[in-house]
Amino acid sequence: MNTPISTSAEGMAGFFSRIGRNRSGQSVLVTLVSSLAAVILALMIGGVILLITGKDPIEAFSKMITTGTQPYKLAEAVQRATPLIIAAVAVAIGFKMNLFNIGVEGQFLMGMFWAGVAGAYVDLPPVLHVAFCLAVAMIAGAAWAGIAGLLRIKRGVNEVIATIMLNSIALQVIDWLFNDFFRYENPGNLDVRTKPLPTSAWMPTLFTVTSKTDKGGTVRTDVTSFVLVALVVVVLFWLLIYKSKFGFRLRASGGNAVAARTAGISSNRMILIAMLLSGAVAGLAGLPALLGTTHSYGPTRPDGYGFNGIAVALLGRNHPAGIVVSALLWGFLDAVAGPLQIAKIPQSIIAVIKAVILITVVIVNEVVNRKMAKRTADRTADALETAAATPSAVTA
Repeated sequence: MNTPISTSAEGMAGFFSRIGRNRSGQSVLVTLVSSLAAVILALMIGGVILLITGKDPIEAFSKMITTGTQPYKLAEAVQRATPLIIAAVAVAIGFKMNLFNIGVEGQFLMGMFWAGVAGAYVDLPPVLHVAFCLAVAMIAGAAWAGIAGLLRIKRGVNEVIATIMLNSIALQVIDWLFNDFFRYENPGNLDVRTKPLPTSAWMPTLFTVTSKTDKGGTVRTDVTSFVLVALVVVVLFWLLIYKSKFGFRLRASGGNAVAARTAGISSNRMILIAMLLSGAVAGLAGLPALLGTTHSYGPTRPDGYGFNGIAVALLGRNHPAGIVVSALLWGFLDAVAGPLQIAKIPQSIIAVIKAVILITVVIVNEVVNRKMAKRTADRTADALETAAATPSAVTA
């Protein structure tokens, strides 16, 4: 008697791999066009808003281009994009597992805080000291994200709710620990912070850009070498998710948990690993500021990396190259916000453009995903029929 297609792990893996390659190969152009369309539409809406408020949109966009293309502003855009690249990779790891890690904000603050505290009390050579701070930040971020992962697999708590709550808890816990245990009183300095990091834990400057202003002065922008760390994170993300057996299992489980379990992939295990990996990467997002500029943790901490990382990941469609380009766009918009305000153009127009980009990307992504899901379902049915009719796919 003949039996249907083999349901072994190897057979299922090969089947999903073929479907995945077909889908990803044909969606690259759609992804690029949809993201570009979102940016263009956002600029058009921003221009309309400027007209309504009595401002000249041509003047505003011209100011953005002329100022933003200055060498020191381009360097500033790179510097601002660095933490966003890392935060977006953290979000993208969750998305690949069909998880929405909205807790990157709390995770990077946990990583930044504990790296600042632990790094100040050890004495290591420069390279090892930086590596120690990176490891501490990753462990702290992973531990905090792991709470949401455990709540998801043990109690069925939605990770969106869990991570939102953990963001607030992280802020309160860090403030309590800082105020009661790790305040470093520096006489003559009202900006109370943790104990400063030794110079061996400082990230060196990669390059410095100096430009002349319109008024004859000079402006200097330093880009720290942490941008290289961000690029390494992107490359490792690409290798792990797209080029490894583990990455395939992660994407397969996120795409269809039931089918993945049939192939022997534990959905709960992948959920926990994805949250731990996402949190570990998120823990690094605050270190460009900690190791590059402030060299200690304090109340004047950076914020917004987590939520901007979500926008960058969505605009970049969770692809490594897309994330880098989207982060540079976000960094560019942030870099030109100040000059716009000086030119008496509302700085809030940048926030409007970002918001419209995000909304447009979400809408376009939903439309594209539904069309791709229908196309994949049709091709899956065709592949099953073809495989069933192939003599090698059946057994006597």
